Amino acid sequence: MGHVRGSCQRWGCGDSFDLYVVFFLVCMVICVFGMVGNGIVLCFLGFQMKRNPFIVYILNLAVADCSMLLVYFLFILGFLKTSIICYGLDIFLIFFFNYVHTVPFLCHFFVLSSLGLLTALSTERSVSVIFPIWYRCHRPKHLSGIVSGVLWASVGSFMLSIYLCYVFRQRYGTLFGSLITVYSVILSLLMLISNVSMVIRLRCGSQRRSLGKLYVAVVLNVIFFFAFGMPFSVNAFLLLLHNDIFFNEEMVLVLALLNSSINPVIYFLVGSCRQRRFHGSIKVALRRVFEEKARSKEESPVSEGIPMESTAQGPAGQGEA
Repeated sequence: MGHVRGSCQRWGCGDSFDLYVVFFLVCMVICVFGMVGNGIVLCFLGFQMKRNPFIVYILNLAVADCSMLLVYFLFILGFLKTSIICYGLDIFLIFFFNYVHTVPFLCHFFVLSSLGLLTALSTERSVSVIFPIWYRCHRPKHLSGIVSGVLWASVGSFMLSIYLCYVFRQRYGTLFGSLITVYSVILSLLMLISNVSMVIRLRCGSQRRSLGKLYVAVVLNVIFFFAFGMPFSVNAFLLLLHNDIFFNEEMVLVLALLNSSINPVIYFLVGSCRQRRFHGSIKVALRRVFEEKARSKEESPVSEGIPMESTAQGPAGQGEA
């Protein structure tokens, strides 16, 4: 939580902040790249694809990633502006430094939301592979929208509680921090178990099947989240609970921004990879990943008959079809 505010305090007016300006410019490039990529995913899946249960999670995940990048991009703009105009616009400076502590809370909110959505996506995907007949016949019609809404609301309530405790100096911040730590550990274990079970079922079962493109994309999303996104959350929890950090703050921030930017790249590479060559447009690549064909062997148990959804909860759940 202390990275943003500490940065402002260490690199105030009159200090040598050249390195931090370079660092923030690099972060801005990552943010712009990630927002463009997630924007393309949102436009394509939101307006050019029929919604199946898994696309709903992908849409919400893209919203969380894009929001994380946008929040930090706006913070960097504010930081660079205050650094450049050091002794001007006093009112703006007072406002910026008084409310800058909201930035890490918003960032952690979106990172935790991504964790929850990836867990839900992985779990439902695993169930559709391990219990295809039950999944096809008994899955609730609007499950994806309901789960997405519950995840957004639960993470939001946790982070709002911690934020209010922080602002008003209440003693319950550590309690809420402990609860959200347990929440994150449970989701992480569930996500890991789901993906391992799915891969084992597909590759080591009695009828061995190759991994479909969507399976590969989901597994890669999870791997990169553990590698890039998890250190950001670990640092935040350690700082909140023990006033200490484990990873370098600047490195962790860059990894978190990369984690929010990498998913569109994964979708494109997985969708455009054919016979060890990468070709095809972005639109074609995304369609290959997210369109589940009945003729695909690995999708045959569940690709048809999965109930399409008409409404979803949460930021990207509007208009599930």
